[in-house]
Amino acid sequence: MGLSVYQRALILLKVQYYFRYIITVIGLLSNLVAIVVLGRGKCGLSRCITHYMVAMAAADLLAVFCNVAIFYLYAAIFRYVHTVACTLQHVMAYVSLDCSVWLTVAFTFDRFVAICCQDFKSRYCTVRIARVAIATVYVVSFIRNIPYYFAFYSLYIYEPIGCLQKPEYYSHPGWIAFSWIHNILTPLLPFFIIVLLNVLTVRSIVVASRARRKLRAHVSGEKQEDPELEGRRKSIILLFCVSGSFILLWLTEVMTFIYTYIANMHNAPNWAHPLAMAQTAGDLLKILSSCTNTFIYVVTQSKVRDELKNAIKYPYTLFLKLVRK
Repeated sequence: MGLSVYQRALILLKVQYYFRYIITVIGLLSNLVAIVVLGRGKCGLSRCITHYMVAMAAADLLAVFCNVAIFYLYAAIFRYVHTVACTLQHVMAYVSLDCSVWLTVAFTFDRFVAICCQDFKSRYCTVRIARVAIATVYVVSFIRNIPYYFAFYSLYIYEPIGCLQKPEYYSHPGWIAFSWIHNILTPLLPFFIIVLLNVLTVRSIVVASRARRKLRAHVSGEKQEDPELEGRRKSIILLFCVSGSFILLWLTEVMTFIYTYIANMHNAPNWAHPLAMAQTAGDLLKILSSCTNTFIYVVTQSKVRDELKNAIKYPYTLFLKLVRK
């Protein structure tokens, strides 16, 4: 006998609850470690790349806190000041995700310029431009999500349990336009920009690598290791892992958004409905994307691994020094 709608909904809620709990622990710890390790500037990366990676880790940390960790804090602490706390939580949740997404776009574009636009590289791939781009992403993300503060209302059953989007959010022309603009800017436009930049980067790398190999073979007459190609290869691995992870983990969210507007069905009839499952999966996967970059750095960058090992050994080393004294 199959499970009832209630049983399936209950299982879905339990999975969502425990998954959020795991994401909270992993996301907060991994992004804090990334900020500390990368912030030391000893990972063999350029200052420009380091700025982007630290900013991305900070945005991911904020995204995990505002979208997941505060879910438990709200239930425990903010429940009875829900009118302000709940709406602010939603605003900051949207802001943090926007920052995380658009910093990924900024990082991808920076690497695209560094690899494919050599004439423009010296002017764009600088610490000053990186700081301006990062500050712009944070400020614009905050400003454009302020309307969400007015999009929610308090939800009571027997006591305050949270807030929902107002009914006119799905019917008023102004809110509909705002919703479309918001969802186009995050995640549709970043999704397709990252895909396009990666395609252009791959094409440029293939052409440049072939030409360089032929030139070196013609000059030297034998195959030799090329430090420039090796450095470019490591940069490409990092770029593709970061952007590829973003594409895969946001794909469900993008496809669900497109389907809901094509089918004109924004809310599922019950928690066990396939649309509800897809929306839940998309929501969890996009938050999971805020936890993956640190692991990507560790896997793809040997010096990041070395710095992480040193950070782990530091308390033990410090303890031994204190004992010896």
